[in-house]
Amino acid sequence: MSDSRTVIVPDGLAGERLDAALSRLFGFSRTKAVEMIDAGLVQVDGASAMKSARVVAGSLLDVEIPPPPGEIQVVPEMVEGLRIVHDDDEIVVVDKPVGVAAHPSPGWTGPTVIGHLAGAGFAISTSGAAERKGIVHRLDVGTSGLMVVAKTEHSYTVLKKAFKDRTVKKIYHALVQGHPDPFTGTIDAPIDRHPHHDYKFAVVAGGKPSVTHYETLEAFRFATLLEITLETGRTHQIRVHMAAVGHPCCGDAQYGADPVLAERLNLSRQWLHAMRLGFTHPGSGEYVEYSSTYPSDIEKALEALADAY
Repeated sequence: MSDSRTVIVPDGLAGERLDAALSRLFGFSRTKAVEMIDAGLVQVDGASAMKSARVVAGSLLDVEIPPPPGEIQVVPEMVEGLRIVHDDDEIVVVDKPVGVAAHPSPGWTGPTVIGHLAGAGFAISTSGAAERKGIVHRLDVGTSGLMVVAKTEHSYTVLKKAFKDRTVKKIYHALVQGHPDPFTGTIDAPIDRHPHHDYKFAVVAGGKPSVTHYETLEAFRFATLLEITLETGRTHQIRVHMAAVGHPCCGDAQYGADPVLAERLNLSRQWLHAMRLGFTHPGSGEYVEYSSTYPSDIEKALEALADAY
């Protein structure tokens, strides 16, 4: 059954967007708040309102909270192209191909890292939500490369803390449009949800602190291959930061990449790959580091760029 609630907008939320106010009042994600508004489950002073409407202190919010969905199921399914880089009693390190999510989520019916590990018979930590047990960090569906998954509760706790404390070494390679100036630098700009597009993120005043370091590996006529070190790990961080300075990842249409260049390079996703991953092993206490190579689609795009330009 659904849950009907009526609340008064407090002074502290005056001027907030309706979706943001709902998120803060009820603990919903912004995405869920938007879905409820779009479904007509939210009224402001007895009338429907847009998600971007600004709330007024003292207004009445009538909210019909839908029942929670059934538990998202992990479907054991081997994923073609997913490579096991390392496996021991505490962790498993995988090289994730493009088109694979880290774990199941609402609206995603494609292959997942967790589904592959379940299908391959790996025992994963019971820590975390049911559909993402053992996941301590994620890569976008359209980003390939290295991920570590915890196999025990101890390793889950240790690795989650390591990512939170920024002690994990995360190295990416990205092919970006144009030539960043300077060739080596740091982008320190806060990131939050895009103010106008719920499916995107953006550099936003008051967002979460986000720091990206980059270094040029090779410059081509119309693009530059960068090695990128992440100090923080925000959603879409590299893609957002590079787009914000006018150099989106090649093929990243979501963040403003040139579709003509993407077509010439036969890119159907952002040119972005998690190359190296280093951390203190939760079992041995020793520093370990794992590396990957480019998958064929971005390797061929790089070769085409070098040959054509």
